[in-house]
Amino acid sequence: MVQRTHTVLVVDFGAQYAQLIARRVRELNVYSEIVPHRITAAEVAKKEPSAIILSGGPKSVHVDGAPSLDPAIYELGVPILGICYGVQLIAQQLGGTVGRGLRGEYGRAKATLIGDAAGTLLQGLPVEQDVWMSHFDAVTVVPDGFVATATSPDAPVAAMECAERKIWGVQWHPEVVHTPYGMAVLQRFLHDLAGCEPNWTMGSIIDEQVAAVRAQVGTGRVICALSGGVDSAVAAALVHRAIGHQLVCIYVDTGLMRLNESDQVVETFKRNMGIELIHVSAGPRYFEKLAGVVEPETKRKIIGELFVRIFEEHTGGLSDAEYLVQGTLYPDVIESGGADGTASVIKSHHNVGGLPDDMTLKLVEPLRDLFKDEVRKLGKELGLPDEIVLRQPFPGPGLGVRILGEVTPERVSTLQHADAIVRDEIHKAGLERELWQSFAVLAADVRSVGVMGDERTYAHPIIIRAVTSDDAMTADWARLPYELLETMSNRIINEVAGVNRVVYDVTSKPPGTIEWE
Repeated sequence: MVQRTHTVLVVDFGAQYAQLIARRVRELNVYSEIVPHRITAAEVAKKEPSAIILSGGPKSVHVDGAPSLDPAIYELGVPILGICYGVQLIAQQLGGTVGRGLRGEYGRAKATLIGDAAGTLLQGLPVEQDVWMSHFDAVTVVPDGFVATATSPDAPVAAMECAERKIWGVQWHPEVVHTPYGMAVLQRFLHDLAGCEPNWTMGSIIDEQVAAVRAQVGTGRVICALSGGVDSAVAAALVHRAIGHQLVCIYVDTGLMRLNESDQVVETFKRNMGIELIHVSAGPRYFEKLAGVVEPETKRKIIGELFVRIFEEHTGGLSDAEYLVQGTLYPDVIESGGADGTASVIKSHHNVGGLPDDMTLKLVEPLRDLFKDEVRKLGKELGLPDEIVLRQPFPGPGLGVRILGEVTPERVSTLQHADAIVRDEIHKAGLERELWQSFAVLAADVRSVGVMGDERTYAHPIIIRAVTSDDAMTADWARLPYELLETMSNRIINEVAGVNRVVYDVTSKPPGTIEWE
């Protein structure tokens, strides 16, 4: 089995940018994993990391209940880089001083390196450089054995290090694009100081996961939960490369897919992938189970459980099928409560939090450690066509979580036609590849008064949602042209029965999520 040469642990102290730090490490071709700050030294040692990065965080190290780090971690000899809150925590725990109630710095600031070489981490960088700050407290006295290597107008110690103990820290955020030399700092830490080889590439991921799948399933028969989206398609291609004819894909038409999508999925995957595909039409069963249900988490769990039950029933005569392939991604795991279950549950994903406890099939999740953009790159490496790899994300529960209220066949039909118009106009405008997602939402439990043909109407609103993003962990609402919004609105109201109002969602993530439920 292929083993990862190096792993970097990103310790999350509640930072806005913890996931971004992990992504930046991966962009430097080193595998990263986000872990909670409650992790113990023994747990860290068991993971055998090559380096540790302490993230920023919203708290002050001086407040009661501020997150801390097991002090024994500093004694493991693993190279450590502290960022923002991380460097303050290092200073406080190792005997330095963190000033309270300083003026703080937010946004762009100037950092000035101290000394000719400016220590080992910042060596070779400009003496003065722009950095991105977001802090109120700051280190004022370094711990014994440390030296200050940079300062800024409102951070007496903007960077510090103790090369002998392999501990470095910066007050600014090297992971954001607003810090021009940020990637150089991370690269210096990872490649030069921590000795991490940049060999975590798409090719190595394929080799690693092919070996892992073979080791897990042996000669067993495997079913793939094929949804037609990018994640399940790449997962299927990867598992097929590992075990070939042992894999059978089953596509469940839940009745909650986009307009004409099921026909397209079946045709596309049979033509492009050459994998046995069983098509199950299960719409009536889903509508029966969802009757009267309006609470989003309940919807997701119902859809998730029925999803698995159908796979257990339809094995195409493969009575010896033991494994279920799913396209679970790292953001799914994080939003569903994290790999260790300690994070807050934002929403249960049908392939993480919505699975039944007594499921008989064992899970195979070859993409579980990857972000969405990494999955797309992996798909290209596997030779999948653009029509699959570049397809916009679609939630596992389908249109069931884009209908606010009870899910019925009539409401699904209404939403399918409105959504088709949104996607058609986005395509005509040439904006498909610029958007992470664009879709329609039906506020089924809301009615508004309108006037059509000189008559009063009392019908439903359609919400248009379009966002830009790199990985779905954060997203910004797309600034679509007014003319495009007008065209979509006019078409939806004129062509979709039961709709008399169209609104546009201008909420980013956070505070919202990309999907409405």
